[in-house]
Amino acid sequence: MHLLAIGVNHKTAPVAIREQVSFGPETLPDALLDLTQQRGVREGAILSTCNRTECYCAATDTVAGQEAVITWLAGFHGLTPEELRPHLYAYHDREAVTHLFRVSGSLDSLVVGEPQILGQLKEAYRSAYHVGSLGPLLNRAFHHAFKVGKRVRSETDIGGQAVSVSYAAVELARRIFGDLSRSRVLLIGAGETIQLAGRHLREAGVATQLVANRTLENAEELAAELEVRAMPLDAVPEVLGEVDMVISSTGAPTQVVERAWLERAQKRRKRQAMFLVDLAVPRDLPEDAEEVSGIYLYTVDDLQAVVEENLQARRQEAERAEGIVEANVEEFLQWLRSQEIVPTIKAMRAKAEAIREQELERTRKRLGHVPEEMESALEKLSQALVTKLLHEPTMQLRHCSENGNGEELIEATHQLFRLDEDS
Repeated sequence: MHLLAIGVNHKTAPVAIREQVSFGPETLPDALLDLTQQRGVREGAILSTCNRTECYCAATDTVAGQEAVITWLAGFHGLTPEELRPHLYAYHDREAVTHLFRVSGSLDSLVVGEPQILGQLKEAYRSAYHVGSLGPLLNRAFHHAFKVGKRVRSETDIGGQAVSVSYAAVELARRIFGDLSRSRVLLIGAGETIQLAGRHLREAGVATQLVANRTLENAEELAAELEVRAMPLDAVPEVLGEVDMVISSTGAPTQVVERAWLERAQKRRKRQAMFLVDLAVPRDLPEDAEEVSGIYLYTVDDLQAVVEENLQARRQEAERAEGIVEANVEEFLQWLRSQEIVPTIKAMRAKAEAIREQELERTRKRLGHVPEEMESALEKLSQALVTKLLHEPTMQLRHCSENGNGEELIEATHQLFRLDEDS
């Protein structure tokens, strides 16, 4: 069985592509079940965030499995493989394990060291677990990834600074407005990204924040934490004229703010500068918002320069984290190789046991009736011979497998013992 990791992220695909292949909570269960029905795919899990969509699979063949997943991913979202392929990456076996562990350690994130990705990875695991699309390989791989993420957080200072997409948005706002204490901010959404943005804004001295969300109860919960005002999503058109900044991150399948609302708001504000940050995928804010006078729109892709500056302090810690990842990749691959050797050892022992019993039965027939003591002695003798004869081959198989060069020996063992033939 081979581990595959196939997807797109902020490095390989623009937001327009990423939002086309994202999976919402309503489509994920069916998608997981459908994924595991593809040719050669035995297990599947899907990680879908604003910065990445990735399919992790256990497949019987790397080439066939990879092509099946790419074709499925494109088709599920109404695209052709040719449209999607330029933006895709595909890893298998060691590279796939390394990628998964780097993701869990937040080393592959837009903001290296951001804490949200580990929680998102755990949610992807839970979703796959609930629909039954996991198996022994992915189950072990994800649990090992969680361990890597935890070690990176506890053994390095990679998360020592408040660096995240939300923080980068606040930093960019500080550069534009200078003193943020007089700025009025509307937060749209109530998820973790918006929660972080609200906390960073409060730390930056922003006194006036409003929280709007489709579910008012969730908005009220966040507003209570920030000690600000909550409102339903349909109140947004009326309050846009009162704010200087909008930060939005919802899970809505379509945009939640209309250009016409912004135009009316800017007339009321006499076209003073309004700063919009769209952290959602699919996007919450209109793409042509900047055509409205005084509007400045930024997406997660636009925050890269700010993020890069904040990453400098984490470079050294990231190197330490890479060492943790590499050590755990070796540990996981050693386990995986040990699993590959188990069926061969079992088959070899089963073949030897069948021969032992067959020959023992022939001996019994030739000897006729024998005393019970002799019967027991013959049984123990035959068992001891099989055990001793198979001991060295078994140990060599395990040793070569653990050292990463057991594939040829496994094949040779199958040929020598004719393990692939019917008994």
